[in-house]
Amino acid sequence: MRERLQALIAQMRWSGMAAVLDEELDLAERQGTPVPEVLFRLLGAEDAARREKSLAYRLSQAHLPWPWTLQSFPFARQPSVNKAQVMTLAGLEFLRRGENVLLIGPPGTGKSGIAVGLLREACLNGYRARFFNAQALLDALYASLADRSTVGLLNQLCRFPLIAIDELGYLNLKPEQVNAFFRLMDQRYSLGLSTMISTNLDLPDWYELFQKKPLVDALLDRLQHRCIILRVSGPSLRSEPGGAPTIATAESTPESTPESTAAAKCSAPRKTAPADESAAS
Repeated sequence: MRERLQALIAQMRWSGMAAVLDEELDLAERQGTPVPEVLFRLLGAEDAARREKSLAYRLSQAHLPWPWTLQSFPFARQPSVNKAQVMTLAGLEFLRRGENVLLIGPPGTGKSGIAVGLLREACLNGYRARFFNAQALLDALYASLADRSTVGLLNQLCRFPLIAIDELGYLNLKPEQVNAFFRLMDQRYSLGLSTMISTNLDLPDWYELFQKKPLVDALLDRLQHRCIILRVSGPSLRSEPGGAPTIATAESTPESTPESTAAAKCSAPRKTAPADESAAS
């Protein structure tokens, strides 16, 4: 009977159950465990395995450029960051309400660290999310115009309940890129999807970046309609006096859970288009 069970489980591709089958059956024989309890344990093992596999997939799709977490963010060294507000955002109510998040401040002050941490929290809680470097995303949108794949790319980007766009700053943009970016933001706004943007430009400076006043008016109107703005200032967190990085990684976070273990394993970004050639900001 055990062999038949193993064959059936293999046929059903229940890898989590297969991994513990012999152990659970041996334990049941020794202790006289009731059949329902054995079945419950086996199904629990399968459910846990599927959850871990699903989490690993979401993290790989997120293309997180660094294994940072909110728990390891150096709030003590950046007093301008309201820790209570950030941890409230980590509850993801903004995502359920379809609100946007704008992180505004000078380079190196921790905007990217917060964005990565929030995106990771979304993945850990079952949401699909994606991190983009702003220039790489805009270049991908521009490239899609050449082969007329823009509609498909926009639809793909709108399958993510949350995307983070990092380092929206003084970029050299073509008019076509500006138009495509507005189309993306307009489509996500219409679908009630959350977008997180980190930038060293205050909102009035967006007119200089995008050049087209009517378009910027419409863009900011959509962004700020449902929006939480975090202004970050203070010293650069890129390095300590000795030169060592100051933002700890998921691997160095004291608390270890199955989710954090999977997060650490899947922290490296995959090189697929749009590419994420990201840097800290």
